Amino acid sequence: MGRRLRDNITSHYFEAANRLASKRARRKVIAYVESYDDVFFWRTILSRFETQDRYFEVMLPTRMSHLERGKKAAISSLLNGVGQDMIACVDADYDYLMQGASPNSRMLLENPYVFHTFAYSIENLQCYASTLHNVAVAVTLNDHQIFDFNDFMRQYSEAIYPLYVWNIWYYRSTHYGEFTITDFNHIIDVGDINIDYPEIALERLRKKVGRAVEKLRQRNPDARESYQQVKEDMKRLGVNAHNTYLYIQGHHLFDHVTLPLLERVCNRLMREREREISRLSLHNVQYQTEISSYRNSVGDAQKMLKKNMGYLLSPQYEQILDALKAAWESKEAVSSASQQEQNKTLDNENHQNREATFRARK
Repeated sequence: MGRRLRDNITSHYFEAANRLASKRARRKVIAYVESYDDVFFWRTILSRFETQDRYFEVMLPTRMSHLERGKKAAISSLLNGVGQDMIACVDADYDYLMQGASPNSRMLLENPYVFHTFAYSIENLQCYASTLHNVAVAVTLNDHQIFDFNDFMRQYSEAIYPLYVWNIWYYRSTHYGEFTITDFNHIIDVGDINIDYPEIALERLRKKVGRAVEKLRQRNPDARESYQQVKEDMKRLGVNAHNTYLYIQGHHLFDHVTLPLLERVCNRLMREREREISRLSLHNVQYQTEISSYRNSVGDAQKMLKKNMGYLLSPQYEQILDALKAAWESKEAVSSASQQEQNKTLDNENHQNREATFRARK
């Protein structure tokens, strides 16, 4: 047990702090997240559940004199302490789809004060396909749609889906070390993508996945039924052949698929805009002025992708809102019932005291 108070902070600590505040003050709920990048994401979500009686403060967990980052730190060191006044908000990783097959998964699913992204991570939601063209426009200030991000992500998902089911199948088993997420990421590495002929990279990916799937089938000849069960359960949880990209490792999707693809598209769009400026300029001075203004106005693809809030349109975002809504409605109902019981007990005590006082006077 830590010797300092800050080493043993739990929801009860913040509950006590709230009690010390003015009765008119709003109740503060601490929401611990994994990293700095997560603070704004969860703030935008939790702000929707703030009322005249409650508000949230999002922060990273601390331990002794340093900050802890990562879900293991966010959950493990706080699990026994979370409650109505202190919650944890984390990436789902594979734990959501493992459905209790590991201790971390059970923590994620069973603790009513731990909330998660449903998609693998925030990075996946930042790569939400239908909004990637908007990101390209924000970077280049050019609205010419030269690449179909939706179609590419759909085909990419369809290509990796059979292997992804196998990966989850393994992680739900006792021998998950035989086909790890690292192995999976290595196989689904799409490599260089020619934005004029993306089908070349996709076909290469399909062949790699096909070979890997066949090897796994041969290695597990009796797994046909259990594989189908995992597939059906994943469908129930929202994963299908068209949206698999939202459930693979977020860093892999962001760094090795979406960002390289987005940068290629943005480079093409910027060159297109620069050629247009050159063609329309009447003289060199005008060209230099316009091209300088344009180059000073364009953005950085990585930074824009990190700021992409297109996930507000995603079903996974709605799942997060529904989970929080259900949780707080349940907590408020319990709190209200508890308060009513306390008031009833207090009324009974007051009544008994009045009767005792009356008898004493007689």
